[in-house]
Amino acid sequence: MANAPENISHPKAPAETMYRFVIAGLVLCGHLSVGLNVFAVSPLLPLAIDEYDISRAAAGLLVALPLLVAAALGLPSGILIARIGLRRAFIIGWTAVALVALSGLAPNFITLLLLRSATGLGFAFILTATGPLLMQWFRPKEVTAMNALTTAALSLGIALSVATAAPLAKVMDWQTTLTVFAIPGIAGLVAWLVLGRDSGGQPMTGAGISLRKVGAVLRNRAIVLLLAADAGILVQYTAFTGWLPTFYNEDRGISLSQAGFITGLLPLVGVFAVLVGGVVALRVASPRALFAASGLLAGMGGLGAFLLPGQALIYPAVVIMGIGSWVYVPKLLTLPMQMPGMTPERVAVVWGSLLTFSGFAMFVSPIFVGGLRDISGSFIPGLTIAAAASWTLLVAGILLSKNVTDSPARSPQEPSPLD
Repeated sequence: MANAPENISHPKAPAETMYRFVIAGLVLCGHLSVGLNVFAVSPLLPLAIDEYDISRAAAGLLVALPLLVAAALGLPSGILIARIGLRRAFIIGWTAVALVALSGLAPNFITLLLLRSATGLGFAFILTATGPLLMQWFRPKEVTAMNALTTAALSLGIALSVATAAPLAKVMDWQTTLTVFAIPGIAGLVAWLVLGRDSGGQPMTGAGISLRKVGAVLRNRAIVLLLAADAGILVQYTAFTGWLPTFYNEDRGISLSQAGFITGLLPLVGVFAVLVGGVVALRVASPRALFAASGLLAGMGGLGAFLLPGQALIYPAVVIMGIGSWVYVPKLLTLPMQMPGMTPERVAVVWGSLLTFSGFAMFVSPIFVGGLRDISGSFIPGLTIAAAASWTLLVAGILLSKNVTDSPARSPQEPSPLD
């Protein structure tokens, strides 16, 4: 590209190189804040059902609607980010998360539902903008490590909120508990306004990306397999995170606090699983074995989490499911960056598409399980169907091409098979 800016090929100044650690901290805080708010209401659903006198399917909207918003905005935000810039994208995302702090003032179910949906807006912009931001500031191996760390931060946030929401609701109004988890979003917004930058490395063009190129990216066979695999895993993960506390409480006689703790193991285990997955992704070139093994663990653990009797068996099943549900993620997020012809704009589209396809699956999942429980009187049918969806990751690992990644030496400016 004869007209490419000269600074693309020049090494960054030492200050800019060191500043990537500030960017890393901001990105990690962003994912932690999103994680704190995505499933925070899950252990509190029985309280919402009692207070608002709503069905389980309606209560499931408190978990599902933010995911629907994230899904609806995932791909559009991936396209939009190339035009508005990464700094503005993160400001929008942080502001949305900060709005959830108003949950304690919500006078009714509809208001709380609308506030909860802001989490989805924040999720869409923060997650989708992270991919191109990492490409700008970090070297390839550092990107893989950052993908592991950001996913670990997201998982840690989910674990903390799911495990502590019910105990906090005993000492304050349960709506105020949701406010507590949103407070870091306010701090993050202020920090990004002061410290956030989107310069460095390979810049985005500012001209956006054409719909033709978006279509070419989404028709790629490997991308289709990644979308299906991630959506299947998250159907199970969302259904279980949303309803296992209620299932354990109603069907197994476990207290809400204990049930929330058990379910909180899913993201807590994920914190360590994604770090292991990041190490594996750095050492193993082909993702096929990692995806297949991760899918097998998620599928077997998911079935055991609700079919096995007694807490002595439930605990290891949940741990196994947690490992399988997270260990593949660093490779999943890094893989599009390693494919031929991928630019920051295209990576934003892929990450946005992951959020859209998986988000729609996650939106349907808790509503479907809750509705089937209302109809059948049992959680078992819905949880079984959700567990079956998780096997798509194993199938994707088997079908994925051995040569899906490109040579690291290839320049992103070279002609791409996606053009």
